[in-house]
Amino acid sequence: MSKGHGCSQLCWVGLFLSLGAASGCHFQILPDKGLSCPADQVIYQGFNKTPRMRGGAYPAAILGTPWLGQNLGTHGYYYRPSEKDGIVYTCRAGHVDIAHLRIGVDWTAYLTATAYRHLMKHKSGFSYKLAVDRSREYVQFTYPPGWDSLPEPQRRAIAREIALAVGPYMTYTMTSWHEMLTWFGFKCIGLPTEFPSAFSWEDSFSNLLGTVVAVNALQDSQHSYNEAVQIALDQEMAQLGILPASVSKRAAESVKGQWSAGNVTMLVTIRKRNFDIGLGDGMVTPTLVPNVPECPNAEPLSYPAPKLDVLARHGFTMKLEIEPHEWESGKVLRIVYGDKKPAKRINPEQHFPIVMKYMREAATALYPEFNYTEYEDGAPPQEKKAGP
Repeated sequence: MSKGHGCSQLCWVGLFLSLGAASGCHFQILPDKGLSCPADQVIYQGFNKTPRMRGGAYPAAILGTPWLGQNLGTHGYYYRPSEKDGIVYTCRAGHVDIAHLRIGVDWTAYLTATAYRHLMKHKSGFSYKLAVDRSREYVQFTYPPGWDSLPEPQRRAIAREIALAVGPYMTYTMTSWHEMLTWFGFKCIGLPTEFPSAFSWEDSFSNLLGTVVAVNALQDSQHSYNEAVQIALDQEMAQLGILPASVSKRAAESVKGQWSAGNVTMLVTIRKRNFDIGLGDGMVTPTLVPNVPECPNAEPLSYPAPKLDVLARHGFTMKLEIEPHEWESGKVLRIVYGDKKPAKRINPEQHFPIVMKYMREAATALYPEFNYTEYEDGAPPQEKKAGP
């Protein structure tokens, strides 16, 4: 993901809020029921607005990288100055981009609540889009016979269970698609190329980890949403073995020249990628920096990619398609449709494996010291341990 406020007093306030909205800050102006209730009620209440934008960072030893340690501040669905975003290092997941993680958290919560609302109203589907992309995702549900005649408590329980599965799935699919777009040259913030950020070694796992944190937070009946997210995030970071900011920086410096090159964001080169989005074994394995002294004998902790098995158990089906509107999307459509006349939409289950294979082969040609064709992060895997 991109490595991405006189006249009268009232006029100045309006200008400030307009600029904040334009920059994606999403200041909270009116009360939001989703933030004033326990986190496990967010699915029923939803939010007033879609999640805000946050700027990610490269895990490379370059000027301006915000290195973080155990203190990650306080989560904010809307802009909150006490929130801390940047790059951390963990013994079991390597570098993690906390901004990407938080984006995954809030989108998972938002889409889970949106899915629940549509399921309870027997709606055929809805659409959504990541703020920085032009692509739009479309989801359609088919319902089992007699759905509307089920007792209300049973429908609510089923809709909640399904929503907690499809929310993470839609979020992870959307963020993975964003990584694909940036590989093919999409620039969501203008002139700087974002090609180095496409599947950089921490990206996919950071995106996935956000969905995991969100699902855990949405079970919390004791704390409000922002508090529950921070608690769940801190717990996940403790399990992964988060280390001080100095270690995160030193780990990046230890692979400079091999995994990355350059000293500033606009001129950085990222050679080490991780193309694992769970297509093979259903697990996503993070990339660890080798020989970090604070992590002796460290093994990566693999997490399962979101699945939709729950749909069939309750007689539902779901169709998810992506309609790209980026200039660069034509390249992707030609890759997945070949000689046939390209359709206008991407089917993730059918087309993501084709796109990922293409990118892995291209990455191997670009960076021959890594074998991305055979290994998703370019090197033989370390022994895997399964996470939650």
